[in-house]
Amino acid sequence: MLPTHRKPTQPGKILLEEFLIPLQITPTEFTFHLGGSLTQPKLSAVICGKRSITEEITLDFTDALGTSPEFWMGLQTDINLWQVDLKRKKIKPFRIRKGRLRGKVKFQ
Repeated sequence: MLPTHRKPTQPGKILLEEFLIPLQITPTEFTFHLGGSLTQPKLSAVICGKRSITEEITLDFTDALGTSPEFWMGLQTDINLWQVDLKRKKIKPFRIRKGRLRGKVKFQ
């Protein structure tokens, strides 16, 4: 569920505050551990929230940190939905009047 009063927490912030800092791993060490699949500048951009995580990055984080891909993709999806929701035109909920749809509705 998306928070309504604030921007969702970005995956990079979770990576830094919940994994790298407690494990006493620097971003440079983490990049080296990933074996070149993610460069230091790209990881820094993820941590700062200037870059989204991709499916490939998600799988690398999953392997390296013992988490699930759904955890990382869920964080990114929350950010994406929140950003789109800020920009889009809001649609009023559709309301069905009483007695309006009696019987079977046929769609063609």
